[in-house]
Amino acid sequence: MKWLIDASLPRAMAAVLHEFGQECVDVRDIGHATAADEVLAAHAKAHGLVLLSADFDFADVRAYPPAEYHGIVVLAIPERATVAFIENMLRGFLRDETFAGGLPQSLVIVDAMRIRRRQ
Repeated sequence: MKWLIDASLPRAMAAVLHEFGQECVDVRDIGHATAADEVLAAHAKAHGLVLLSADFDFADVRAYPPAEYHGIVVLAIPERATVAFIENMLRGFLRDETFAGGLPQSLVIVDAMRIRRRQ
């Protein structure tokens, strides 16, 4: 599976994804660090990438219908969370059965206490 990491997340997310054998690209490495959400979503869709973000705009199923994407994962990061905490949130998701079930055409919201999936 290939991922697109939004600039709303620390660069360390790439290392976590690599731990789990996932390929990824960070928007900051492809000239999209300050791109509009629509540009990032279009890039993810065009390249078959799972979009990983902390931006809750991507959780709006009216604007970003999950059926049109290879997957959208939004991390609900608590205020003042450390990079280590965010890394562990992502690790928890990648270990979860929700991830094992696949992501295409799904919106997944990961917070500190639970994982919600919407298709």
